[in-house]
Amino acid sequence: FFFMLHFFIAVALILALILGSSSLDPCTRIFKSPLSTYSLISTRKQMAAASGSSIARRVGKLSVENTAFFLCDIQDKFIPLILCSTTVVQTARLLTSASKELKIPLVVTEQYRKVFGATSVQCFADPDHYSSLASSIVDKKKFSMMTPEVTAHVDSLNAQSIVLFGIEAHVCLQQTCLDLLESGRDVHVIADACSSMKLFDREIALQRMQNAGAYLTTAQSAIFMLMESADHPNFKKISALVKEHALLPNEFDDLLRKK
Repeated sequence: FFFMLHFFIAVALILALILGSSSLDPCTRIFKSPLSTYSLISTRKQMAAASGSSIARRVGKLSVENTAFFLCDIQDKFIPLILCSTTVVQTARLLTSASKELKIPLVVTEQYRKVFGATSVQCFADPDHYSSLASSIVDKKKFSMMTPEVTAHVDSLNAQSIVLFGIEAHVCLQQTCLDLLESGRDVHVIADACSSMKLFDREIALQRMQNAGAYLTTAQSAIFMLMESADHPNFKKISALVKEHALLPNEFDDLLRKK
């Protein structure tokens, strides 16, 4: 009698498991199925197709049509205190030149100009370019670049991708990056054009921004992505700028060699 009772209980449990599995949600059934690998791949393909253009944004592609450059607080009195400041300024000069040639909007801020001075003219290869921007440079006490004036300006540009560079990486740059990410924009941090006074602060800031969703890249990488092809009408001119910049000593390379 007890043997038969145990047998019927076991059968009932098996039937309950079989019938219960049919009520599982689709994601659970994918992993219960013998064809789980195929099902998972198919599901991912369907999700990719449904999301459409959002996939391109997630991989961090840059387009001239919806990009703006942000130059953060590279000021005369602050520069001598910054690690690898010569390379930061030289790379900023390359980026401002590229923004001019590609007609990409350039937003410039200064942190408490009265104390730290004006934006370094060395960040611009063309003095006239600097002069044309002087009246629009935003003086701020807020650490982030996203002051009400800058926010309104960027909204008017419809810029979805921001190329961000400047100082200091762990304060003004990082807070700007997080504000931009929070607003739904893509942020491309130019690693060879941003720094802090201390190496440790710089390294942690880069990790923090990347973990939050920013793309770490270099000036050359961002510039060539924006041009897309050697057929770009400004390719020769910008290539010459890149070559000139590449011949300059890169202090960040020296730091990597020491590691």
